[in-house]
Amino acid sequence: MTYSSSKRGWRSDKLSYLGSSIFSEVSEWKAEARRSGIEVIDLGIGSPDQAPALEIRQALSDAVLRENSYSYPASKGSDLFRKQAAAWMKWRFDVEVDDEEELVALMGSQDGLAHLALSICNPGDLAIVPDPGYPIYSGSLAIAGVKAWHLPLLERNDFLPDLDSISDEIWQQAVFILLSFPGNPIAVTADLAYMEKLIALARKWEVLVIHDLAYSEMGFDGYRPLSILQVPGALETAVEFHSFSKSFNMAGCRVGFMTGNRQAVGALRELKSNVDYGVFNPVQEAAAFALELAMAGGDKLEVAPLYEHRRDVFIEALSLEGWSVAKPKATMFVWARLPEAWGTPGEVGRSRKFAQELLLKTGVAIIPGDAFGSQGEGFVRIALVEEEKRLLEAARRIGEFLRRNR
Repeated sequence: MTYSSSKRGWRSDKLSYLGSSIFSEVSEWKAEARRSGIEVIDLGIGSPDQAPALEIRQALSDAVLRENSYSYPASKGSDLFRKQAAAWMKWRFDVEVDDEEELVALMGSQDGLAHLALSICNPGDLAIVPDPGYPIYSGSLAIAGVKAWHLPLLERNDFLPDLDSISDEIWQQAVFILLSFPGNPIAVTADLAYMEKLIALARKWEVLVIHDLAYSEMGFDGYRPLSILQVPGALETAVEFHSFSKSFNMAGCRVGFMTGNRQAVGALRELKSNVDYGVFNPVQEAAAFALELAMAGGDKLEVAPLYEHRRDVFIEALSLEGWSVAKPKATMFVWARLPEAWGTPGEVGRSRKFAQELLLKTGVAIIPGDAFGSQGEGFVRIALVEEEKRLLEAARRIGEFLRRNR
């Protein structure tokens, strides 16, 4: 007997809005290049190629070997981790937060970014997110049934979000505004005056500010990223995400925290207490130890000098190959406008075509800018996650590709 059905199948429509499809697509391109015998230099995913300091790895190892380390952790984070994170906020930014009520441990900042809209919004609410922006910013809204209003990051404004372009109507509807200084994919930076204006607007309209500060320790040329919580009164209307992935090369450990407004922190804690049991205790111990080392003045923990050097070497090499790219002031990413000779400006799919052909012909993997939003068309993101020799080889291959396809 044959049955017919009008059911849609077992896949949520929301999955189509998560923004991760391009990364799967690039993985397929890499596999195709390797099948053709091409050695791949992967400058796509922002995964640090360095390990944590030996002392941090030793602390993790010691904790893992203890027999009493295997009970369920608290979803809000251990007392040790939260207290150390609060102490680091005071040391690094001169910001005082209550580790009991204003801080929650996370399985990396992406964990919190993915779940926060679910915990503070209702379906049908509206949130302001940047375009281009890290994919989970909009993806989390799709999961929560929240409408996105995209704030464009424009080159003519040095990619700084124009707060004056947000109408009173949007401010009135918005539950939160999510921004990142320095950001991903664009290392846009903001000074304290800008943050003060942002907080003033948020307080006026009763909007929560969400600041993603995953790259707090990756500032270059003397620039040190600021915390939004440094603005007086920000605790009334802001939260901030911190990650150990980039700052301490602990990407695989999956640990971070959110701190700030206690109502929002409490809401995320409440949701997570129903979803997971928190971060493995030995990982929290190792992360707390990393913060302790940083506060003790451990220069060898600093990640910025390595990426600043890589930035300088790579961008100079690209320039010699005929592709002039602006130097970012922070992060591990280069946001590059496509060479003028490549395609037609404004052409849809131009960035993706460039990234695909570059990978299939040279083995250099980068991410097309439209993966981060419509405003990313015409750009690509390049991650500085290979050693100097490999970056120079990547620049050489890119130059050869550009000369062949000019």
